[in-house]
This record gives sequence, C-alpha cells and structure tokens, in this order.
Amino acid sequence: MRAVLDFLIRRFIVLGTFRLRWPDGSVSVYQGAPGPEIAAGFTDWAVVRKMVLQPSLAVGEGYMQGQIVLEDCDIHAVLDLLLSNAYQSGSSQPLLALQVWRTKLLRRLDQWNPAPRAKRNVAHHYDLDARLYRRFLDADMQYSCAYFPTGSETLEQAQIAKKRLIASKLLLDRPGLRVLDIGCGWGGLALTLARDYGAQVTGITLSQEQLDVARARARDEGLDGQVRFELRDYRSMNESFDRIVSVGMFEHVGVGHYGSYFATLNRCLTPDGVALLHSIGRLRGPSATDPWLAKYIFPGGYAPALSEVLPNVERSGLLVTDVEILRLHYAETLRHWRARFAANRGEIAGLYDEAFCRMFEFYLAGAELAFRRSGQMVWQMQFARAINAIPLSRNYLASPEQTRHNSLGSFEETRV
Repeated sequence: MRAVLDFLIRRFIVLGTFRLRWPDGSVSVYQGAPGPEIAAGFTDWAVVRKMVLQPSLAVGEGYMQGQIVLEDCDIHAVLDLLLSNAYQSGSSQPLLALQVWRTKLLRRLDQWNPAPRAKRNVAHHYDLDARLYRRFLDADMQYSCAYFPTGSETLEQAQIAKKRLIASKLLLDRPGLRVLDIGCGWGGLALTLARDYGAQVTGITLSQEQLDVARARARDEGLDGQVRFELRDYRSMNESFDRIVSVGMFEHVGVGHYGSYFATLNRCLTPDGVALLHSIGRLRGPSATDPWLAKYIFPGGYAPALSEVLPNVERSGLLVTDVEILRLHYAETLRHWRARFAANRGEIAGLYDEAFCRMFEFYLAGAELAFRRSGQMVWQMQFARAINAIPLSRNYLASPEQTRHNSLGSFEETRV
C-alpha cells in the first residue's frame, strides 16, 4: 500500500511541500509549486492502507486516534494544504473522484431524515454538554455564522450584527408580532426578538439539552411569558405566525424533505407574513457531505446549492423576495471559535477526552477552510406569500437606522 499511496500523493501535491514520515521512519518529500509547508508522520501501516481506500475518513480518524502525528504544524495548516491541493488537482484523483461519486449516489439515503431519525441526528451533536459550547461560542451562544460588516468586529459584536440583520429582514416594525423560530438552539435569537423587538416568539428544537437551556434563560430574563420553547419537529407545526425565522437548521433537513419544509413555511405563514431562512450552502453546485463530517459531527446533514432549494420554494407557493450571499463571514466566525476552543482546551478535555478534542479541532479547522478554499458559503433567503409584503426597495436594509423596541414598550433608534 505504501507504493500506491506514494504515487497518489505525488499526483495530488501540486502546491506547497508535504514532508511525510512513514511508520518505518523513512521520509518522503512531496513538492509542488511554491506554497505552504507541512510535516506529518504515520504511526502504523493500518492508517496507510486506510489513506488509500478511504482518504476523507482516514485523515480525520487518523488525527483523532493519534495515528497521524503532526510535526511543527497544527491541523489547520495540514488541512489548508490538503484542501488547497484538492481544489486544484482533486478532479484528476481517481480515488477522490470515486469517493465523491459514491457519496453523491447515496446522499438521498444518507439525508433521509424522518422525524425520529432527525431527532437522533440532532442529539448526536446538539445534546452535548452545554458547557462545551459555552467554552467557544459568544456569550449569547449563537452557533451559526456571524456577520462582520467591516471585518474588525469582535465575535460578540458580529453575532449581535447578525441578529440585527435578521431582524431587519423580518420587518419587525411593531410589537406583538407572532414569530416562529425553527431550530431555536439555546434560545438566543428568540430571546433577542422578544426583548428588543417586542415579538411573541415560539422556538422549536429537537435537542433536549438546548430546550432545557433555552427555557432556563427565558425564566432568568423574565421572558417566559413572551417566549415559549418546545421540543418539536417542524413538520408538526400548524399554527399561524406573522414571521418565521430559521437559522442554521436547514442544513439538517435533507434534500428529500425540502418540499415538506417549504410547505410547512407556507402553511404557517400569515397571508401578509415574512420569513427568513439562513443556511450554509455551496457555490459550485450540488454535491454531498464529507464522509468524516457526516459520521462524526452532523449525521444526515447537507449544505445545499441554491439550485436545489429554489425549485422547492417555487412549488410551495412562497415568493422569494430577497437573497444575500455571505461568503467569508462564516470563515471568520470559525476562526474565532477555533481560537476560543484552543484557549479553553484543558477545560474541554476535562469534560470529554483527548480524542474528542482532536475531533472538534479537526471539525472547526476543516469547516473554516471549507469556506476559504472549497466553495462553501452562507445564504439568507427572504420569503413572503404576498407580492406587496416587502417594501419596494432594499433601503430598509441599507439604512443605518432601524427601529428597536425597548423594555419600556416604546421604539428607539438603533444601528444595524
């Protein structure tokens, strides 16, 4: 297997330098055009064999299990080199092409997410101890792409800007609007919409851990009469809402369920209502979820191309009234998360173990680089049922002044 892997790596590395130490101690150097340099070693021949047969799984699992040892670099640098080369030479790699073909062929099955399976998939990642997420997220526990208007914002400032951008697209122009938050997480957005904009919010999640935290936060802030959180699947919703928002949840729906998802939005939205969907997507057309990510982080998950989403919107009867593409905002968000995770690594290892920490480091680094190197992006899509539900121009978004409901029940001016 060594000869096969050696041949494949030599074809793969067209940019930068990769110094590889084999299990017997010998070293091979693979060099392409001038670029980053990394060095790593394999501890046993089992990982070499797996690198040939299942490269996407082998890199992540090898790092998690200590079979891949990094030398004077970190996992972010390694993945940066690999993804940069994959973008330039991946199509000429037969094993990578075969793996992509297989994942595309099976993606409908992998993304089959009826309600019971969807709940299990959500529990796999989101029912982890909330103390983990508090160690690397912002104070409001926003686990989705932040918004960096200038690029110099702190993580807290960028997450506040994201929530205000979403609120402006929801046109929360008066108190008392009924808002449905699909995939409410730990409740941060729902509580913000209630506290700052006077909305009556229903947040739904499939994570028991998130539900418990969200309800406790609502009680602590005295908003439990204005915000209610439920453990509920989106498909069971039949109530009517003036506004619907979903942030970072659509990636867990699955392509085969898009029709049901948008039918739910159309069914629950009032005739003059507005909805806003915020999701990870891909710039280069339909594909499939990375096998390692699907196995260890987001089972059943998939970030769609817009070409997979829009036909389902059109069939649902909803009108697309605005689309915005956020390109590098999530890369910057993940950069902040990686730094905070590293700063609190010792505490996180105390909650779990070394293999878990390596898994999360691999996930955060790989996710950041997917937005920098591999065509991942975030899109926000606004919907309405009525053609005149949204202002004629986007000035209501471009204006620096937006109305914000304060705790006394009046409206004050605030920057978006």
